[in-house]
Amino acid sequence: MTETIRFDGISLPVSDVERSVAFYQQFGFELQVQNANFALLRLGEGTIGLLKMDVSKWPSALRGAVHIELSTDNLDLLFGELKAQGVHFASPPIDRAWERQMFTYDPDGYRLEIAQGRRG
Repeated sequence: MTETIRFDGISLPVSDVERSVAFYQQFGFELQVQNANFALLRLGEGTIGLLKMDVSKWPSALRGAVHIELSTDNLDLLFGELKAQGVHFASPPIDRAWERQMFTYDPDGYRLEIAQGRRG
């Protein structure tokens, strides 16, 4: 392949666009575009599109299988800041062989991981 391909983002079906926008903004995502049925948020070079849909009939296991990954240089400091803002985490940051990580879930049950360290 001679032409470069870049990954720019992903779109997620959500039950309430405004609620999801507020959730992701807690993590530094900046709102780019929003209307009643869609919002586009940017963090660095990547985007998340939020598409209003009725996800109530989707199995929660399916939504829980979606795993959004973010990273930071100081996970423990970020954990304290987010916890003080009311963000609920399943547990404090934990160590893995390849990274230190913590998890939370967005309003529709998509898993959001924040890690310190690089994969691979």
